[in-house]
Amino acid sequence: MIKLGVVYGLAGLVFAAFAVLSALDRANRKRFGNAAFWGLVSLSFLAGDRLGDRGNGVLVLGLALIAGFGLLGRGAPPTTSPDERRALAQRFGLKLFAPALTLPVVVALGVLVLKPLHFGGTPLFDPKQATLISLALAAVIATGVGLVLLRQPAMSPLQEGRRLMDTVGWAALLPQMLAALGAVFALAGVGDTIGRLVTEWIPMDARITAVAVYCLGMAGFTVIMGNAFAAFPVLTAGIGFPILIRQFGGDPAVVASIGMLSGFCGTLMTPLAANFNLVPATLLELPDRYAVIKAQIPTALPLLAANVVLMYVLAFR
Repeated sequence: MIKLGVVYGLAGLVFAAFAVLSALDRANRKRFGNAAFWGLVSLSFLAGDRLGDRGNGVLVLGLALIAGFGLLGRGAPPTTSPDERRALAQRFGLKLFAPALTLPVVVALGVLVLKPLHFGGTPLFDPKQATLISLALAAVIATGVGLVLLRQPAMSPLQEGRRLMDTVGWAALLPQMLAALGAVFALAGVGDTIGRLVTEWIPMDARITAVAVYCLGMAGFTVIMGNAFAAFPVLTAGIGFPILIRQFGGDPAVVASIGMLSGFCGTLMTPLAANFNLVPATLLELPDRYAVIKAQIPTALPLLAANVVLMYVLAFR
């Protein structure tokens, strides 16, 4: 059976390649800082389950020290010039979209065709992780399609990937770190505490009130945490499950999915989601570092209000 460990191993090897390429990049004065940072990330994927809690804690502290002391720099891997990219775009035309379109096709085939396959009574994919495994498979196949169809050097995916990761820097790890923080909060009982505080101050005898508190709470907590995946276990444990699902009989799938979408509304409005909202402004060299957030708020607020209505209408049939 192919399990999630294979995906972790693949990600670890990619980051290990980034570390090696960074160490060999003599044009980057901080190449060894980059190599150490991506090397530690690689180690977390390849052997995190064997390092133990203390080992992983030391690893995270190492990442924080490297980033905090400014030891990361932007690498300069060999790449095409803007004029060369324009020429290639004119040459290949719509073929440029083939690798991107390969991703959803392969993911769909993996979930619909490969997931049900069994060999000797054992499923080919871990049923609980079939989507993520299919996504990893799709990434590998899409990379191969791009290399063959666009006739690029074999090292170009790794070099371009390193260039992108060096540009984003430590912010690339924010989703993973914040999701882990959400899990820690859930295990620490923060969700139960929030649930008690909310019910003490806000009457939850009306369904619309509970729905509004949950959706707005998901958005608000995401603004504070910077990631909806961190907010979800906390708010769902405190309000979503005990009140909306158990007390009012809400459909768990509808409550959870619309709750996550409400959290994403918060993602659009917070600078703590730096990889989404601050890094693009930096890459585009915008004069206002909060320009992305300001552009997204007019979409986030109406969508959040729509989520409250949708959950109230759809979750309690």
